[in-house]
Amino acid sequence: MANILLQVKGLSAKIDEKELLHNVDLEIREGETHVLMGPNGAGKSTLGFTLMGSPSYELTGGEIIFDGEDVTHLSADKRARLGMFMTFQNPLEIPGLSLESFIRGAIRERTGAPVKIMQFHRDLDAAMELLQMHPSYAERDLNVGFSGGEKKKAEILQLLMLSPRLAILDETDSGLDVDAVRTVSEGIRIYQQERGGALLIITHSTRILESLKVDRTHILVDGRIVKDGDASLVDEINANGFEAFTGPQEIPMVQFD
Repeated sequence: MANILLQVKGLSAKIDEKELLHNVDLEIREGETHVLMGPNGAGKSTLGFTLMGSPSYELTGGEIIFDGEDVTHLSADKRARLGMFMTFQNPLEIPGLSLESFIRGAIRERTGAPVKIMQFHRDLDAAMELLQMHPSYAERDLNVGFSGGEKKKAEILQLLMLSPRLAILDETDSGLDVDAVRTVSEGIRIYQQERGGALLIITHSTRILESLKVDRTHILVDGRIVKDGDASLVDEINANGFEAFTGPQEIPMVQFD
């Protein structure tokens, strides 16, 4: 059995005094693919940001262990250097910094070593071809003027080039047409199968999962994981939605004299 890569124990977090995560437990082994699903506002993105060390969220309990190291209080850049990576629902635009320069700098920070330019360009060209991205995008400012689909492809390009040990993909398939989903899914499949990376996929749609082997599925409701299961749990959600996991609304008791 593969070693445990990420271990989350009793994780709770808040923002602006509002508690968003409640005692979350999660365990991901090397090379596994986990899916996190739940209704809107359940806290799925919050969990992703908290795992990556976003300063916007305040931990109120629990711990995060990555590859045997306690990273609970490490900054996001230090977690990234250890091999954690996250894509975003709405990737930021950074004028004045090209996509190529951003990736090259990220690799240098990740490895702590100079980037071999010729090999870098060979790898970049191959990854862009796989993702059906025109080579000119490498020279354009990061995400500036990119369509929604192009921004998502640019993030998967970063995933392939950086080869992190764990990738948290937050709604990577949102806003993509069928062809773009297929292309992005192929990039994720290659990362999973050829690079051996582990995945935590946050999604509402299951189209992006069709080419992947899902090991575990988790349902998050109101900041709590209310159900864990294998890949068949995805089919159950597709068939019945989240209503079975949200529970009945409590009706206050009325006492009569």
